[in-house]
Amino acid sequence: MNVWDDLTGQADAIAIFRAAAARPSMKTAGTPDSTSADSGTPASGTPNAGSAGSSMTHSWLITGPPGSGRSNLAFAFATALLSPGTPEGDGSARRLVDARTHPDLIVLSTEGVIIKMESVKEAVQRSQYSPSVGRYRVIVVEDADRMVERTSNVLLKALEEPPERTVWILCAPSEADLLPTIRSRVRSVRLRVPSVDDVAALLMSRDGVDEATAERAAREAQSHIGMARRLATNPEARARREETLRAALGIRGVSAAVNAAARLLAIAGDDAKAITVERDTVEREGVLRSLGVEPGQSVPPGLRGQIKALEDDQKRRATRSLRDGIDRILVDLTSLYRDVIMVQLGREQSVINRELLTEVRGAGETCQPTATLATLDAIALARQRIESNVAPALALEAMLVSAIRRT
Repeated sequence: MNVWDDLTGQADAIAIFRAAAARPSMKTAGTPDSTSADSGTPASGTPNAGSAGSSMTHSWLITGPPGSGRSNLAFAFATALLSPGTPEGDGSARRLVDARTHPDLIVLSTEGVIIKMESVKEAVQRSQYSPSVGRYRVIVVEDADRMVERTSNVLLKALEEPPERTVWILCAPSEADLLPTIRSRVRSVRLRVPSVDDVAALLMSRDGVDEATAERAAREAQSHIGMARRLATNPEARARREETLRAALGIRGVSAAVNAAARLLAIAGDDAKAITVERDTVEREGVLRSLGVEPGQSVPPGLRGQIKALEDDQKRRATRSLRDGIDRILVDLTSLYRDVIMVQLGREQSVINRELLTEVRGAGETCQPTATLATLDAIALARQRIESNVAPALALEAMLVSAIRRT
């Protein structure tokens, strides 16, 4: 199995990166081109698409919707670059990249709300070193859109004058999420949304999920690979999602909307805890063990600062996880009301939440399509408000009450 086998629905993008990894030459910095994985041609439409599609450059930007596999593709490309003599990924290099311990790999990511400037400065400094064992030193920046402008400017300086054997791979939902000056210095490859069939096939082959569960998970996740895997392998996650949709369908008045908003927030909290609690426990035990503190033993005063720093990081991660959980709920509600309007327009074959088709039909009979569109607008507004730091409970309440008034 080569490093590209675990990717799905991105054949054009894989071909671009595989060809680039196979070529030893590096394009001159400051002359990037933007390539669409949908078409396999430069965005500028230049005729030498084949040449551009196989060239190597010092900085890349992988864009695509959430769940399209941006990070997976970035690390597959990193593995190919760090593998001696093969663009298919050497076994030992792949294990080190998977463990994020390869000496020539730097990963810049955050489990908080933004990427800290200190982390970017450290990565930029390390990017100046020559590779120790491979052809390149590779820096993968996950969620590059989570940098504020001041932090992005630090990265910009590194992209303007990169060392000859350093490769930057940035990931973001879209090019518009980054500064224009950064966009001008990277080669952009845009990913498409994988099909439901592609995601289901991946779940069956990689995770051993049965066909029916894989298809349902891929469909309900709307081809978001990570969420599809979670729904396929975690019965509690599937139950929480169904409860979310049923809570929205059961609203009959303002008081019910307020109660439903509280319940949705609780569901998001439960989902976030399910993701973080186990990891936090293992992480804390590992740190204590590395510090020589036995289980059950009190932490010596001299080590409490390190434990406090760990706890602060975990709190930031929990905050982001909760926000992500709320956003997932709003995405699920968007799929629900999309289904309602599809039923209202006589397009039942395109319904996402097929297991709730009877309830969706009932909801469609209580209002006009214009009211359903207004509900979808209210959900979109709630997402914007939460992104702007409006209290999630207030945003959810306003969204649900507004939807009721329009139905």
